[in-house]
Amino acid sequence: MSSQLWQGSLGGNFSDCPNGTQWVWDVFSECAQDSRDIASVVLGLVSIVCFAASSFPQYYQACKTGIMDQALSIYFLLGWLGGDSLNLIGSFLADQLPLQVYTAIYYVLADLLMLSFYLYYKIKNQSRGFSAPINAIFAFAFVGTVSATSLLGRPASPVWESTLTFKGRTLLFATVDKSGWEPFTKKEIIGFSIGSLSSLLYLVSRVPQIYTNFRRKSTKGISYSLFALVMLGNALYGMSVLLKNPDPGQSEGNYVLHHVPWLIGSLGVLSLDVVISFQFLAYRKKSPRNLEEREALLDKQDESLES
Repeated sequence: MSSQLWQGSLGGNFSDCPNGTQWVWDVFSECAQDSRDIASVVLGLVSIVCFAASSFPQYYQACKTGIMDQALSIYFLLGWLGGDSLNLIGSFLADQLPLQVYTAIYYVLADLLMLSFYLYYKIKNQSRGFSAPINAIFAFAFVGTVSATSLLGRPASPVWESTLTFKGRTLLFATVDKSGWEPFTKKEIIGFSIGSLSSLLYLVSRVPQIYTNFRRKSTKGISYSLFALVMLGNALYGMSVLLKNPDPGQSEGNYVLHHVPWLIGSLGVLSLDVVISFQFLAYRKKSPRNLEEREALLDKQDESLES
């Protein structure tokens, strides 16, 4: 999941963007001067929608099967949460536009909700007979998490007080002075490091999930739509970054260099999700080997018959 798509300065004006597209400037403060830039923006928007919607099929699958604690690796969820948390930290450090900050907050909230589902079924399946107190505890925990994160997401200062210079799609910004392009600023080095660590967490998080699927010889309890939407989002995000024209005075090679962590993160995760897709094909007709999973499925069926 990534939201390092746009950041800019609302302190600039549209006259600084000759031949630019008005709506792109108004919404993102990004100078889209040709069809390549516009296509980059549109693909980036669609990728955000894919990432934002990816969790919902898994929520449904968790409620349907009740074995999310068996199907998903806790390390997969923690790695995903870690990557999105670093993305959120980076968006604050970069003073990104409100859309990017709120999108990053949403990703963290979605990860926390996914983790809550995991812990809920972990406790419920191990402590049957105490489902009502568990439901109440997780309801209060979820409301508290949403409230706390919403407070943290409020900008500390008005957006229009920002003095940053628009700089395209890096996590943190670099200033441009009259002498031309400045390769790396101190803040951009920090952002580059955060982006690299975030991408590493996204990549590493897939490994324990691949192992869990292999050990169970089953993908029961996992929604393939979760990975399909993330794959589509990462592919569109990578295309969005590569389509964007470099800033004035910046070469194509320098532009790609500034985006290496996010390209590795998106395209690398995409390749590992392809492996998980093959696991869905290989295990689609097999039942879970784990006895606890079978018991959970039988209990779920009994509850539905009693109701």
